[in-house]
Amino acid sequence: MTGTRGTEVPWPTRNSRPASRLLDIPANWRPFWISLKAKAIHLVYANWCPHCVPTAVEPMKKAAKDLEVPYIGYDIDTKDVVKADELVRKYGDWSEDYIIPQVFVELQDGSFKHVLTGYSEGIALTRRAVESFLASEFYKSLKN
Repeated sequence: MTGTRGTEVPWPTRNSRPASRLLDIPANWRPFWISLKAKAIHLVYANWCPHCVPTAVEPMKKAAKDLEVPYIGYDIDTKDVVKADELVRKYGDWSEDYIIPQVFVELQDGSFKHVLTGYSEGIALTRRAVESFLASEFYKSLKN
């Protein structure tokens, strides 16, 4: 396989390299999130919402501590609603009456990655979405 600069680029096949060696792939062939590290975790929530407290708030605080980045929470029932609305409008699942919680990872390059929106169908689904994010390759890549 030839890279963008005309040089041979090693590309892993299913049997040739374990997934944990993904960082050995040349930077110009990696998914964007492999080389970016977290700058902060942002959570849009409300204290009265059982999908948010403790379902999303506590795990996101722990994740921020684990990643050694700030946790920034925006309670939509306070003056933080202006910042929360802006964040959701720009990067999240926006509607006039948007669903909470919504979780964003701010990356070191200043970009934001929307990683989670709660499920109105049930707290168990929101909890599962939080657990899936924390087990994802994207989250694991932020630790390296």
